Amino acid sequence: MSDVALALIQYDPHGALFDQSVRMLPRLQQVFADIAVFANAATASHAIAYLRQHGVRVQAEATQVGLNHLGWLRRAAVQLALRGPCPFILYCDFDRILHWIEFHPQELIDVAQQIAAHDFTILGRTPRAFATHPRLQRDTEAIINHVFERITNRTWDTGAGARGLSRRAAEAIVTGCLDDQISNDVTWPLCLQQLGGFTLGYIATEGLEFETPDRFSAEVAQAGGVAQWSEQLDDDPQHWAARLELARIEVAAMLPFVRSE
Repeated sequence: MSDVALALIQYDPHGALFDQSVRMLPRLQQVFADIAVFANAATASHAIAYLRQHGVRVQAEATQVGLNHLGWLRRAAVQLALRGPCPFILYCDFDRILHWIEFHPQELIDVAQQIAAHDFTILGRTPRAFATHPRLQRDTEAIINHVFERITNRTWDTGAGARGLSRRAAEAIVTGCLDDQISNDVTWPLCLQQLGGFTLGYIATEGLEFETPDRFSAEVAQAGGVAQWSEQLDDDPQHWAARLELARIEVAAMLPFVRSE
């Protein structure tokens, strides 16, 4: 077991991730010394109860959800993890960490050790892992990553929903990087860079591949497989509109960090 804490947010009102959580929690507890979950109180009560019964520190509150509040929720999860003793924290979206430990467990073990090399580590995706996502994600996230590169000269994939943090970086984010939106994907590293004195790193992973089909097995089967189901997502203009709005939010959030000549 490492000396790394795992910080998660949970919003699962229908318990779609419950069975996978039951299967994977023992494996996660072998990798992480502490697990802290900030849960929306609308999450299925049996899912919250199970985590608590098995030694996970869960804080459940009635909170707003959506793109405009995801940064606040992620910050709350990191703050909860800071109550533990671990010198490093790995933040990851709940569904992604379950997929990662189930399908690429050794890589997650390795990454949990590697994040100690920097105060803040963006955990992104290899080209193969990035390519597993529907085009509506690939195309819109490519815009975000391109703008991030133009600002920072770093060719990093910012949208995989996972970060490694030292305690001092986590404390700086909780107190000073107060972006409540999903744009915390890009504003956390930009904020730390602006503050100065923090080292930033990047690890491309296989395990942060497209995880969403894990909780839509019936729909995937009905479509004829993951590829066909992804095509159905790409066929829906509403999904494109939502992803374009996400990209707009993230690009707009980077504007204050652009250096004026």
